[in-house]
Amino acid sequence: MIDFGFDKIALIGAVALIVIGPERLPKVARTVGHLMGKAQRYVADVKAEVNRSIELEELKKMKTDFEDAARNVEQSVSSEVNKTSSEMNQAWESLSSSDGSNGGGGTTDSYHAGEPLNEPPPAYTHPRKNWRLKRGATPQWYKQRHGVRAKAQSGAARVARFRPPRPL
Repeated sequence: MIDFGFDKIALIGAVALIVIGPERLPKVARTVGHLMGKAQRYVADVKAEVNRSIELEELKKMKTDFEDAARNVEQSVSSEVNKTSSEMNQAWESLSSSDGSNGGGGTTDSYHAGEPLNEPPPAYTHPRKNWRLKRGATPQWYKQRHGVRAKAQSGAARVARFRPPRPL
């Protein structure tokens, strides 16, 4: 911006006082101040918009880089999985061909062609919890042992509960 020193501002003020006059000078100074403030706000808004657009461009670039890296990882993982599955299939075929060519004609005790290798997992049963009831994570036994109040009492009820009985 333009560099104004004290001497330049005093000179401009003196010329304005002579040209404009002392009656209208405060109103003109206020108007100039408002216009300068608006100009500064406009410049600040433009700077902020430029910064936002630059950050947006950087974020878009980072997004494309991240997507490329994720795509590369996905391709490498899928190629390794395919390679491993093909190796396992080849090993399985070699084992099954060597088991069938043993010439004994019988079956071994560890593998039968029609039977599954393991039992199926048990079926899922829902825990039947009351999901509408809000439950805390602290167990009841802990609350009872450490004296945590489970039910809210008013102040008067608490005083009456712990007040010693009156003598008759």
